Amino acid sequence: MADWSRTLTFFNGNWHEGNVPIMGVRSHGAWLGSSVFDGARVFEGTAPDLDKHCARINRSATAMGLKPNVEHGRIIELAREGARKFGDGAALYVKPMYWGEGEGLSTIVPSEDDIGFCLCIFEAAMPQPGGMSLTRTRFRRPTSETMPTDAKAGCLYPNNARALREAKGRGFDNALVCDSLGNVAETATSNVFMVKDGVVRTPQANGTFLNGITRQRVIGLLRDAGETVEETTLRYEDFGAADEIFTTGNYSKVVPVLRIEDRDLQAGPVYSKARKLYWEFAHANKL
Repeated sequence: MADWSRTLTFFNGNWHEGNVPIMGVRSHGAWLGSSVFDGARVFEGTAPDLDKHCARINRSATAMGLKPNVEHGRIIELAREGARKFGDGAALYVKPMYWGEGEGLSTIVPSEDDIGFCLCIFEAAMPQPGGMSLTRTRFRRPTSETMPTDAKAGCLYPNNARALREAKGRGFDNALVCDSLGNVAETATSNVFMVKDGVVRTPQANGTFLNGITRQRVIGLLRDAGETVEETTLRYEDFGAADEIFTTGNYSKVVPVLRIEDRDLQAGPVYSKARKLYWEFAHANKL
């Protein structure tokens, strides 16, 4: 049995301790994959962009064909209420979820109105920015015609897991994942940036990967600080020749890449600036 960190879940109108059962064997989300979630962070007494994460979960539900039944302002209230139960200074992952309960047309399509909701909050230490190593992977990001790439949908993550498993099997921490045309989309777990000759570049959001909230925030912070940031088409070879590489994501926020294939990199000045700017932004938005 898993050794879960302390977990609180708001479900069916009440807060519950631990890994609460939320679906039955006939629940659409359990066997046919109609689940969506989001992942905000609480750390050091801050909750950066909590409002955006709580709004996105409702957009994800709509994209999955579910009709969200909790107003995003209410989700924000519940997130703050739940976080306070852990005490000051706790590092938390905040995960609202929707899933299909009943079956609609045929068996495959979920009923848009018969849905479940919960808000799970659990202790999760912020990873130290020690850096990661990257390799390539044979697995690709799907297009919007083949998967619900405009949602933070649970059904997308087994493919990410295949890429991550392949990378770890080769001795790397993560993988750069390409789209169907062979252009870099993201890593298996986060959005990705590179720096070359003082210009920051990141893959253009083209519908094959989630345009992350932390990604958008870091782009804006860097531009406001005078950095040139280009959203453009990038190949694996561009990252192989980069001066710096770093990633952004809800779980770890801003993290440097210290190796790509057999080439070592440094945690460079643009990465350091991005992380510093993000932490300053976060601390201006107390929980």
